[in-house]
Amino acid sequence: MGKYYFSSESVSEGHPDKVADQISDAIVDAYLAQDPHARIAVETLVTTGQVVLAGEVSANATVDAASIARAVINHIGYNKSEYKFDAESCGILTAIHTQSPDINRGVDRATEDEQGAGDQGMMFGYATNETENYMPMALDLSHTILKELAEIRHEGKQMTYLRPDAKAQVTLAYDERNYPTNVQTIVISTQHDPFIVENDTINTTEADRKMVETIEHDVRTILLPRIIAKYPQYAKYLDNNVKLLVNPTGRFVIGGPNGDTGLTGRKIIVDTYGGKGAHGGGAFSGKDPSKVDRSAAYATRHIAKNLVAAGVADEALVQVAYAIGVAEPMNIYVNTFGKSHVNLSDGEIAEKLLQIFKMTPRSIEQRLKLREPIYAETAAYGHMGRQPQTVKKQFNVGNQTIEKEVELFTWEKLDYVDKIKEAFGLN
Repeated sequence: MGKYYFSSESVSEGHPDKVADQISDAIVDAYLAQDPHARIAVETLVTTGQVVLAGEVSANATVDAASIARAVINHIGYNKSEYKFDAESCGILTAIHTQSPDINRGVDRATEDEQGAGDQGMMFGYATNETENYMPMALDLSHTILKELAEIRHEGKQMTYLRPDAKAQVTLAYDERNYPTNVQTIVISTQHDPFIVENDTINTTEADRKMVETIEHDVRTILLPRIIAKYPQYAKYLDNNVKLLVNPTGRFVIGGPNGDTGLTGRKIIVDTYGGKGAHGGGAFSGKDPSKVDRSAAYATRHIAKNLVAAGVADEALVQVAYAIGVAEPMNIYVNTFGKSHVNLSDGEIAEKLLQIFKMTPRSIEQRLKLREPIYAETAAYGHMGRQPQTVKKQFNVGNQTIEKEVELFTWEKLDYVDKIKEAFGLN
């Protein structure tokens, strides 16, 4: 393959779909904080001045879902009436009921180790050594751009016109060896206040043009230098030849849930690998880990990342598939894209991995500590490529406060590298 280009996008915490994801996962955490065995599937819809919460839950817990939704919305930054969607005044309809016993009978077993998969389907994990966190660079940089933009907005010292909704897209050039060489194009669309308006001396078109010019100038002189300073690994890819497109429509004042209805689980490519590798189609947010859409996707990422970090291959895609109510996966598949460093076929690599990683739902939950309230942090800026860390979280239940110390992003830990090296004779 000759030189080619590949693009990935991310969306900010204020994007309507991500607002929905964050509400759903905050509710998941509230249930798991009280009942680690809870079964949860919560969907959120957000639109102008309105939130709808729906889904199925089986749990020994008391959760004020509406209060949680308001807290999430406020934290994101939708707290002004002019946004036409704000934490204090939006209406919230709650329609959460008990989980179907027909589904639950396939999950619960006589012993926990026999726990069946919560649904059928296939899940993929992917890793590449083109970045330090083993993520595709175009997506990783897209996430980074929006995280920094959100930090600037929350700090409130620069670019004070920023509103919560934003998207970023990065187009990356690759050489003949499939390695990234430079960033070709960055597209940033960010919601903003109408900080220049039509008056006696300026018409609407000219006002919009001046706003775009100001935002583009600030992106070039504030945002991008800040990214290069904090993430020096990107400096060599961001040269003066990068094409920058900022708010290409010319105006982005109406945004967030007022501009576009948001739904849980509608940004699954942003959540994973930006179109690199593959995706099985199942969403993550709003689900407890008995749903293999979530837990097995984390498990396959864990395998792929440790496989690449151990030096078995420069790039790896791992797939598993399940039948509802059945504990063992139907298959495990590995593709190293011709970049393997061991004298084994991809099928033989897959067989060895099953000897290292037990892939029943219960084993995945235990290995990655997935029955803890760790999901709110996953719901914006990607579930993969994040930094594992231990944090303390608090949950209010009536007049009580539950405090939990939990490990976040356990599937990003490189804790199986030595085992893989030993199994593949790479020590």
